[in-house]
Amino acid sequence: MGQALAEAALAGAHDDVPVGAVVIDGTGAVIGRGHNRREVDADPLGHAELMAISSAASAKGRWRLDDCTLVVTLEPCAMCAGALVGSRIARVVFGAYDDKAGAVGSVWDLLRDRAALHHPAVRSGVRAEECRDLLRDFFAARR
Repeated sequence: MGQALAEAALAGAHDDVPVGAVVIDGTGAVIGRGHNRREVDADPLGHAELMAISSAASAKGRWRLDDCTLVVTLEPCAMCAGALVGSRIARVVFGAYDDKAGAVGSVWDLLRDRAALHHPAVRSGVRAEECRDLLRDFFAARR
């Protein structure tokens, strides 16, 4: 989670919502990194999770990430949850819940929906206070 938090800080440095993610392979190596880039790239798909998943798939040379774990500072949204299912990621670890758009337990629970084609294991609340504080401070500075 420390590396995901470092990625989140990079997003905040260019005025994007500070969310960061890393993908770890079965050996424990970080093979994908990402942070929010929606503002800097003017791209609605510029979510940290999508950046990290794409980076990891490139590193592995395949789209299936069935031996990998995504670690992200904020609960994934519906779009990112769909990408997690589509990439067959094995595990998802996240910090803070997203009570407005979270799709891994708070607003929706798409990863555990019985209709989903794949069901990654989920661990929530990892270093949640640090992840929440980073977001709170970012939004407080903009109000």
